[in-house]
Amino acid sequence: MAFGKGCHLHLIDGSAFIFRAYHALPPLTRKSDGLPIGAVAGFCNMLHKYIEANTGPDAPTHAAVIFDYSGKSFRNEIYDKYKANRPPAPEDLVPQFPLTRQATRAFNVACEEIEGYEADDIIATLSCQAREAGGRVTIISSDKDLMQLVGDGVEMLDAMKNKRIGPDEVVEKFGVKPERVVDVQALAGDSTDNVPGAPGIGIKTAALLINEFGDLDTLLERAGEIPQPKRRESLQDNAELIRISRRLVQLDCNTPLDFSLDDLEVKEPDPEALLAFLAEMEFRTLARRVAEQFKVEAPVIDDTPGASAGSDGAEAGDMPDPTAREIPFDHAKYEHVATAQALDDWLMRIARAGYVAVDTETTGLDEMVADLVGISLSVTPGEACYIPLAHVKGTGDDLFADDTPAEGQLPMQQVLDALKPMLEDPQILKIGQNIKYDAKILHRYGVTVAPFDDTMLMSYAMHGGLHGHGMDALSERYLHHNPIPIKELIGSGKSQLTFDKVPLEEAVKYAAEDADITLRLWQTFKPRLHRARVTTVYETLERPLVPVLAQMERHGVKVDRDTLSRMSNAFAQKMAGLEAEIHELAGEAFNVGSPAQLGEILFDKMGLEGGKKGKTGKYSTPADVLEDLATEHDLPARVLDWRQLSKLKSTYTDALQTHINAETGRVHTSYSITGANTGRLASTDPNLQNIPVRTEEGRRIREAFVAQKGNRLVSLDYSQIELRILAHIADIDALKQAFKDGHDIHAMTASEMFDVPLDQMTPDIRRQAKAINFGVIYGISGFGLARNLRIPRAEAQAFIDRYFERFPGIRKYMDDTVAYAKEHGCVQTLFGRKIHTPEINAKGPGAGFAKRAAINAPIQGTAADVIRRAMIRMPEAIRDLPARMLLQVHDELIFEVEEAAVDDTIAAVRKVMESAAAPAVHLAVPLEVDAGQGMSWAEAH
Repeated sequence: MAFGKGCHLHLIDGSAFIFRAYHALPPLTRKSDGLPIGAVAGFCNMLHKYIEANTGPDAPTHAAVIFDYSGKSFRNEIYDKYKANRPPAPEDLVPQFPLTRQATRAFNVACEEIEGYEADDIIATLSCQAREAGGRVTIISSDKDLMQLVGDGVEMLDAMKNKRIGPDEVVEKFGVKPERVVDVQALAGDSTDNVPGAPGIGIKTAALLINEFGDLDTLLERAGEIPQPKRRESLQDNAELIRISRRLVQLDCNTPLDFSLDDLEVKEPDPEALLAFLAEMEFRTLARRVAEQFKVEAPVIDDTPGASAGSDGAEAGDMPDPTAREIPFDHAKYEHVATAQALDDWLMRIARAGYVAVDTETTGLDEMVADLVGISLSVTPGEACYIPLAHVKGTGDDLFADDTPAEGQLPMQQVLDALKPMLEDPQILKIGQNIKYDAKILHRYGVTVAPFDDTMLMSYAMHGGLHGHGMDALSERYLHHNPIPIKELIGSGKSQLTFDKVPLEEAVKYAAEDADITLRLWQTFKPRLHRARVTTVYETLERPLVPVLAQMERHGVKVDRDTLSRMSNAFAQKMAGLEAEIHELAGEAFNVGSPAQLGEILFDKMGLEGGKKGKTGKYSTPADVLEDLATEHDLPARVLDWRQLSKLKSTYTDALQTHINAETGRVHTSYSITGANTGRLASTDPNLQNIPVRTEEGRRIREAFVAQKGNRLVSLDYSQIELRILAHIADIDALKQAFKDGHDIHAMTASEMFDVPLDQMTPDIRRQAKAINFGVIYGISGFGLARNLRIPRAEAQAFIDRYFERFPGIRKYMDDTVAYAKEHGCVQTLFGRKIHTPEINAKGPGAGFAKRAAINAPIQGTAADVIRRAMIRMPEAIRDLPARMLLQVHDELIFEVEEAAVDDTIAAVRKVMESAAAPAVHLAVPLEVDAGQGMSWAEAH
């Protein structure tokens, strides 16, 4: 609804709500972790009461909660003592400020704040805009500073007293009409905000003077006419301060906003999102009230330490070791290690403790080429050190950079020689956040880090699916501390520095803080693994995988640059041919790579249905839209082909060439253990997981991955592992027997569904059954299957309905899994991995996706766990063979093997892979592994 005449805008003073809530309630803490939540509880109750009270004919059409942005405002530039006397916010209130923003969004109310401006300025600007647009404004606040806005369609409401404030009430408060309030405030000043004003003149006197002289400027010009000496002298001696005071109290009606009045349209709360937040805060009473209001089931809230809403005991909020969070972060206490004696002292402390948090600073993110710049250590919360090794005096200017080593650094080799015995000592635990990175860096300097714990992996084992696991996010969430942003030190973009050019004083604060945070996270997470029942997952599936992946990444895979170059040229030629065909079908030339131009051709010129315009007024043409249209017309089908080639060229044949390491001639991808909620590995820089295999062009890219002379690439791939796991988990007798008998599972499914004897099976019928088999695992809809098979939706839905009739156990598995997810907030793999499902109770467009993800997660997650178990056992299995494990791509492992040892390697690897589930899980169906070998990955697969 566009804002205009007849609209009613409510602007809520968020800071006033927060402080009223804080002082109205006794100190409250979240039971599960001790987090202060009193102000949040009061704020939520006030916001809920406000929403309930504002229904009916006079309800607002638009509303927003406006907050003060933390930090200084433009007024500090006018007067540096502005608000200087204000005491800091109470310590237990500080962590609640961001939670009130989350609460506002949970209630689906617009939440706004702008850096450099106060909430009052935003309220003033919106009030002026709304008034000019012909609307009404109600400011929910009793703040006297806002009374200057009252009048001409703007009023205030003191929600606590349920008292409306109009022009008469302003006169009662200030003795002048709203338009002269600023003048009175400028004279009277404000001790709370440190607005100086005129000494000796209060509100009443100021009002008398303004009413007598008309306005502030006239008063100051005629101050000599005032008969009272003290008043006259105060005005004459402090005229400039009074004018400054007026600038301080005058609200800015031209605050630059990055949103519009239209963005503040009132929306109904999403009960699922709101209840999820209330459950996280453990607000039982309000959650029950909201649930009753929306006629939905209230969430189960477990507030015992180690558990929280719907998370089965592993959600954020467990009580950490008090030292992890209560000891303040003091950067001044961090030590710059610059002498051998200081280094020895730290080694003694580490030896006594038996553990140490370790973090490295480097010149880049690519572990294969980045140089070591320094190492930070911590054994006690609040105490950490940084050992700089390769900082230079330069500032990063390419023309005048000074590469002279900075003073205050020990020789790198001396430090490494001293640290190496400790970092390799089996009696000392090394603690890292994503320690694979640090281990790979140190390995290049001759140091093998072991044993270790990884806080990122601990978080992932407990909280997979709930939130990210990066250090900054974990620190903010569990330690209530925002680390120093790296951009503050090195900048960004073209002017970005490398860490070796960061001044030592700043580098010490940043690097030592990282080690301090890592140690505190470890103290927080380590005891919780057992309570969350994921110790086995962490110890057997997460931590042991780190050295395996590190070694694979170091090996890398040889990629032939000439092959990639030829493919890029071939793709370019084929794209040109497709462009010509597309232009002919369109009847005119246009930029095929422009979604907007394509949309105009498809929906305006050709009149195809399904066109939707975005906020910019231009058509959106994503792949799913084109796939639907491709069943009706050749042009969108050709565009899909063109886009696929374009992506292959830009993402793979062009980009892979830039990733070839100049020293090794190989591509060294990086695997993320925490990259997917289900336990699947993610591959980055470059991503080798998503090379298409369904198209001829996609498969050809694998031809560029080759073996070194005298070697072969060997591929071993689980055969239909997810269908096998589905047969086991869902207990589908027909599927289990088919796998045991070694039948073609897709042909068997087709025979079951379509009553076609196996000897009369056609490729097309088998293809349809295969699409349904794999589609069901991902909870595919009739719409999705229709798109995949390019058949009418009704026909696709009929296939799915028939499938469930033939295999009723699958439907039961799906229903049971969704029910379990809704009750526990997570699902589990056969090996105990928890995959949290925070959106499982969502309504609207996201509901179907959340259910499909929950259904698929135990299957895909179990498959991921199986191949992890195989990978962890692999180094020992091939130890005596001239073979190296290079890549993992979903269900496939790729090795580089000397030609004479190919058969022995296949036998050894197959044995490990096919028995990987045992002894933890005994599957009701056998795991089978297909093997291939060749000079290239394409030949081996």
